[in-house]
Amino acid sequence: MEKCVIKNGKVLRCGITTGTCAAAGAKAATSILLGESVENVTSAYIMTPAGIGVNVPIVESIIDIYEDTAEETNKVTCIVKKDAGDDPDITDGILIYVSAIKISSGINITGGKGVGKVTKKGLDQPPGEYAINSTPRKMITEAVSEVAEKYGYTGGIGITISIPEGEAIAARTFNPKLGIEGGISIIGTTGIVEPMSNKALVDTILVTQNILASKEKEYKDTLDMLITPGNYGQSFATNILGLSLDEHISSSNFIGDTVSQAVNLGFKRILIVSHIGKLVKLGIGVTNTHSSFGDGRMETLIACALRAGAENKVLRGIADCVMTDAALAILRDAGLLQKTMNILGDRVNDTLVRLVPDDVMIGFVCFTNDESLGLSDKILFKSDNAEQLMKIWQHS
Repeated sequence: MEKCVIKNGKVLRCGITTGTCAAAGAKAATSILLGESVENVTSAYIMTPAGIGVNVPIVESIIDIYEDTAEETNKVTCIVKKDAGDDPDITDGILIYVSAIKISSGINITGGKGVGKVTKKGLDQPPGEYAINSTPRKMITEAVSEVAEKYGYTGGIGITISIPEGEAIAARTFNPKLGIEGGISIIGTTGIVEPMSNKALVDTILVTQNILASKEKEYKDTLDMLITPGNYGQSFATNILGLSLDEHISSSNFIGDTVSQAVNLGFKRILIVSHIGKLVKLGIGVTNTHSSFGDGRMETLIACALRAGAENKVLRGIADCVMTDAALAILRDAGLLQKTMNILGDRVNDTLVRLVPDDVMIGFVCFTNDESLGLSDKILFKSDNAEQLMKIWQHS
């Protein structure tokens, strides 16, 4: 497609979502079903929810005629190739098959081979339904209705979406963990894929939080969330702290977004378990810890160490460090580690409490993976309420 964005000084081409592909296939298949010749249907124009119109090519159209029925044409299938633009999308290039048949009334949208089914509450669709989200369903309905009106057709249309590669691709996505089995989802809130965007990952985190909220509401009065920004945090929470991951969210670098979304969903007790390499950035108010949003790890440690009374030699040593564990060793040798960590802990606390209202309890445990240290020394600092919060997730 023609829409481009500039990321890191580069002009990158946008793509289209699986939802837009499905809507285009449905429009093309319905057009042929209702009388248009195959030769004339080489593409389908779709106006996306983003307000951007796209002309989607049709790779192939297949007409199935069954002699034992009254209808001359029983089913039309149009194939669309997913184009993710310059985004490193795992679904880029897959073929999406969309079939249309005449039914008595209404527009019925369902999935076929390679489209996943929902197995958990909290997703866009209820358990048992195919994972074809609300926005793509609306786009398909509008596209099919437009064609039906054009041809004066007052009956119904049944749409089936199939993705031959869907089940194999799904195994390499978050879908199985989210509760979508048997294939991928038909998704897309805007219809457009922006390259190199973090939005897809943030959306995935939100979906996981929705599932957790839905599950907890069935048996708890207060919603609780354990957050780990990475694999280190998850491992430390389970193997060292002995916490259960049953009410757990992996936030990746999006600590701020995850906390804000948790508040919006009604979570009242939140605990973050994180390696210092990520949590240190909250000491300067940075809640997206990806390096592309800035580093500031050593600068934060220097500021805290300065307040702890560090001399210039110590501060210069920290400035020369690449990894936080090396900086911690310098502070330990100077006898300033604990005092510096206490100051950093106060800063992290200030950042986090600003993200939540007064009726939400939020706490944290910050650790190092230094294998030379015992458990008590691996925990660098923690919030005053950390012990109270940890009891929620401790194995019984």
